[in-house]
Amino acid sequence: MREILGRRRRLRFRRRRGPAQLDAALVCAVEWEWPVLPGVGGGDRPGRRCACPDPDCVVPGAHPFDPVVLAATTDERLVRWWWTNRPYAPIILATGGRAPCALSLPAAAGAAALSELDRMGMRLGPVVATPTRWSLLVAPYTLERLGELLYLKDCVPSSLRFHGEGGHLVLPPSETGMGQVWWERAPLPGSATPWLPDVEAVVDALVEASAGAPEAGEDSKLAY
Repeated sequence: MREILGRRRRLRFRRRRGPAQLDAALVCAVEWEWPVLPGVGGGDRPGRRCACPDPDCVVPGAHPFDPVVLAATTDERLVRWWWTNRPYAPIILATGGRAPCALSLPAAAGAAALSELDRMGMRLGPVVATPTRWSLLVAPYTLERLGELLYLKDCVPSSLRFHGEGGHLVLPPSETGMGQVWWERAPLPGSATPWLPDVEAVVDALVEASAGAPEAGEDSKLAY
């Protein structure tokens, strides 16, 4: 009898806890006013890491499909409807506009860049991590402003990617075909909209760190 009661308690706990995506999506959309939408998610067939039609998807599960990124919203009712119907769907942030932008780089290079920025005493905002890439969220920037900054560089490695207007980024606690997504530097719990650094403050360190990472290639799509 004790064993049965213990099993029932564990089952009740699991049902009560449920997936965390809805709560996280509501925080992003309603509290922080970051437009979000559900990602396509992982494939449901053996050998398929993404539910989209592309068998060679380079970011499996970690991108929008239907609806498209232009449908991203901060509307609480729509966010609740999306994740009530698809409770395990990844959370996709539509970057740019009034929402955060981001710069992403291979995980090892990202760790090196964060160490250097910490050594410099740089104040950082949230950092999103996957097993293969880390992304630093920054204040919204325009393509013109980004172009001005990059024009001054001798070389910009292809392993450094930019998520600006019209782009997207997967947010925690999503799980995709690439693995679990987590906050390497989490926003302060219960805080207002997270503070974000200007892109100019971090781009030098990220370019330098990315220069030591392997260039993108057919055999390293996920990693770089």
